[in-house]
Amino acid sequence: MELVFEGIKETNSFRELRGAIAVLSPMPGVFYGEMVEFELSGGEKRLGRVLKVGEDAIVVQVFQGSSGLSPDSARVRFLSRPFMLGVSEGMLGRIFDGLGRPIDGYPVPVADKEVDINGLAINPMSRDYPRDIIQTGISAIDGMNTLVRGQKLPIFSGSGLPHNEIVAQIIRQATVSGKSEKFAIVFAAMGIRFDEALFFREVLENTANMDKVAMFLNLADDPPEERIITPRCALTLAEYLAFERDMHVLVIIGDMTNYCEALRELSAAMDEVPSRKGYPGYMYTDLASLYERCGRVKDKEGSITLIPFLTMPNMDISHPIPDLTGYITEGQIVLSLSLHQKGIYPPIDLPPSLSRLMKDAIGEGRTREDHPDVANQLYASYAEVQWIRSLADIVGEEELSERDKKFLEFGAGFENRFLAQGMYENRSLEQTLNIAWEVLSILPENQLHRVKKEEIEKYYHRQ
Repeated sequence: MELVFEGIKETNSFRELRGAIAVLSPMPGVFYGEMVEFELSGGEKRLGRVLKVGEDAIVVQVFQGSSGLSPDSARVRFLSRPFMLGVSEGMLGRIFDGLGRPIDGYPVPVADKEVDINGLAINPMSRDYPRDIIQTGISAIDGMNTLVRGQKLPIFSGSGLPHNEIVAQIIRQATVSGKSEKFAIVFAAMGIRFDEALFFREVLENTANMDKVAMFLNLADDPPEERIITPRCALTLAEYLAFERDMHVLVIIGDMTNYCEALRELSAAMDEVPSRKGYPGYMYTDLASLYERCGRVKDKEGSITLIPFLTMPNMDISHPIPDLTGYITEGQIVLSLSLHQKGIYPPIDLPPSLSRLMKDAIGEGRTREDHPDVANQLYASYAEVQWIRSLADIVGEEELSERDKKFLEFGAGFENRFLAQGMYENRSLEQTLNIAWEVLSILPENQLHRVKKEEIEKYYHRQ
């Protein structure tokens, strides 16, 4: 039986249930992404979303799961609207669940408008090239892999590595230059444990600029279907703040591995043909539909900068999730297990890390005139250290030349003085570059081939 009134279509024509997937008989007027309401026999109501509209069936994703949902007694209402999120600046300083509902004990913020969470990628023709930096206070990022406004720069981590602590430090410390610049952070966590959720809530409560941060938390025991919605809610709020309120917004979302696992689970429930390692073949497109909503738009003051973070299964950077993420984004920050085992925080592995937009946002008039050359010299010298360490493992350190021993001394100083810093240590860019020159001064001047002579005269620390 089907009923249609005031745009709402009602039916009880269930076909079957597959986990959190409900299969219904086809009916006219239903569209992809349409919101669905399930009413159980006891009066309980659950929300869902149309995933697939076919000639023979309609596939619906049930957010709260199908436990207790009976095809014989439940009624289904198609609400003739997509998932909408009420957005406003009042959402800053607040904590929401994965569907955008407040969980901090305060009332629902008054919305300026309601927006469809299924936003579109920014038109390439309307994109503006990212130029200015966002300072994180972390030397390995600001000095070597500079984050640029409008950039997508993921963090590749692994099980047991301190990616949560690094994300929390970025939330506490991230700033943009210029007193007139309005800045906000939108953080979305998917599939995290309860203790991790408490950790991030404490971070927000103890952050000096907590009124500039909005959090969306989807817990591990929440239905995985909600994880598909969570990053879209966060990006919808970010788009409103950036392009209608002229704010520079830093969006941090993760763990993207949990998001992709939820995507694989839904794909399997819909009997779709799997691709690499069982993930759906459209996972690249799905990730791009999130990432490409970020950037700068011509004639708009605001910007959206994205830091997605993910845990690589078995630290395999060629796994489909980091592999596809790397194709879409402009670089990556890779965490190192060996540096973590040495007690170095943050354990950022520089050789595989890269910020592709860094070169256009640093230098004279933007950061400091020596910044590009210092970064190149640190990379080149640290690469030499890796080679010499491999050589020392074979012949022994006592057989190395004096030059090679100096590079080993530089490597230790670089890791312990430049890379390593406290979780609450907020370094300015000036401090980062000065520390870089301190460790470069361990090397003889004739080994510094990537910096100019005038820069050596100005910044090199002679004994």
